[in-house]
Amino acid sequence: MTADGQSDDAIRAAFAGTRRIALVGASAKPWRASHEVMRFLLDRGFDVVPVNPVLAGQTIHGQTVVGSLAQAGPLEMVDVFRNASHVGQLVDTAIGLGAKTIWMQLGVIDQSAAERARLAGIAAFMDRCPVIEDRRLGLFSH
Repeated sequence: MTADGQSDDAIRAAFAGTRRIALVGASAKPWRASHEVMRFLLDRGFDVVPVNPVLAGQTIHGQTVVGSLAQAGPLEMVDVFRNASHVGQLVDTAIGLGAKTIWMQLGVIDQSAAERARLAGIAAFMDRCPVIEDRRLGLFSH
């Protein structure tokens, strides 16, 4: 059983309805997973806005980094590369911004925040990576 209890069809639907993704915890370090995943999403046609207050104003993969999730709007998906202790606040902000999906990366699990998101009509995924899900489900054209 997965941490989020979401089906493969729910994963497909989340990405099918998404064009703009805020990637929270973006890193300019090429060895970091967030750097690799951002490149992966950009290469598949998504509009990815990197979010990292320390790197605000710099660019990653040609995209200007913003300092907060609020500055990344409008958005459809929030992809979280942060410690689970930060997820609750990010979910609350995402609800206010009208996000459709919260995607928590591998090892990031916050059941309470996910439940708040779902009650607000937002799909919530936890402990998942879009690269892995693509390889498993063939989500994106290659």
